[in-house]
Amino acid sequence: MTYPPPQGPGTGKSGAALAVGVLATVLIVVATVLIAVLVPSRGKVEGVALAAGADGSGEEGSASTSGRATPKRPTTRPSTSATNGGGSGAPKACEYKVATGGETKNVGVPTNPTEVPTSGTVLITLQTTEGNIPVRLDRSKAPCAVHSMLFLIEKKFYDATPCHRLTTSDSLKVLQCGDPTGSGRGGPGYEYANEEPTELKSAGEGLVVYPTATVAMANAGPDTNGSQFFLVYGDSKIPPNYPVLGTVDAAGITTLTGIATTGTADGGQDGPPKKPVVVGAVSTN
Repeated sequence: MTYPPPQGPGTGKSGAALAVGVLATVLIVVATVLIAVLVPSRGKVEGVALAAGADGSGEEGSASTSGRATPKRPTTRPSTSATNGGGSGAPKACEYKVATGGETKNVGVPTNPTEVPTSGTVLITLQTTEGNIPVRLDRSKAPCAVHSMLFLIEKKFYDATPCHRLTTSDSLKVLQCGDPTGSGRGGPGYEYANEEPTELKSAGEGLVVYPTATVAMANAGPDTNGSQFFLVYGDSKIPPNYPVLGTVDAAGITTLTGIATTGTADGGQDGPPKKPVVVGAVSTN
């Protein structure tokens, strides 16, 4: 299982599809006018309904009311995203559900899920075989994700776990860690909702830029966040489906760059690091 995906979605609709869309829009406009004329008492209401259908409101990849394309999401079901704290600092409730499938290292579920802090930062250090990677977790960006990670750190879940994936393409430069099995399919036995970032710069085609030094959760689709995370050592263009945990400091970027320079085991752009990277322990400061 590969996530984040090595490539973004396609380039969009074909010319033929566009022509059909234009014709359909014209027919809808004509129908709307006729309804407004022939049925005055309902014209306004039906006109609104037809307009919503014409621009596809509520459909993935549709046009938004601002005139910009709504990002296409590679999902098959709607997200029950846990909303951020809105900057108020008030605690929020998170839900950690039992995961189905995959390989698990069960350490229980995060405590106090109904009183999760939504502000403040926590400095942690990933002590790897290639050097330390200091990370500042930011509760305001993804409170449920940060709460979960701190719980797993307390349980020593990440101790002696490999960083099983390195990507080196122009559009995706990350080191992925957090799976105790090293297979890319492992997790903590629970999962939780997405807290999708809203502040990232658009890269077009439904993608955003996860900038250098970002730390974010890796997942296999909506609401499947668990223990795996990735560290960005170069600006990466992917869908905004991965909760942002915080940032790597300068010393950590130096460590990540060194790992990336060595490359992958098979010399490709996506695979296990050529020189194995293991997180020996994670400390909180």
